[in-house]
Amino acid sequence: MSRTVFCERLKKDAEGLDFQLYPGDLGKRIFDNISKEAWAQWQSKQTMLINEKKLNMMEPDHRKLLEEEMVKYLFEGHDTVIEGYTPPSE
Repeated sequence: MSRTVFCERLKKDAEGLDFQLYPGDLGKRIFDNISKEAWAQWQSKQTMLINEKKLNMMEPDHRKLLEEEMVKYLFEGHDTVIEGYTPPSE
């Protein structure tokens, strides 16, 4: 049986994550307040950020940057902007 959360990113009730995907207090906050749909959207943005900015997840500064962008995206309503990237036209 799936659980429902009020997703802070989507501003609606939606299916919650099955388990905590990120460590620590931030991971608990994500688990309690972010839906599967919003998390999937973030994962797509995260992949683009890692690739376009050539981030190395072994570098603490790069992990910190990615975490800051994640918080902005999931909890503060910011859209992740990647310099030089133009989304495909519909």
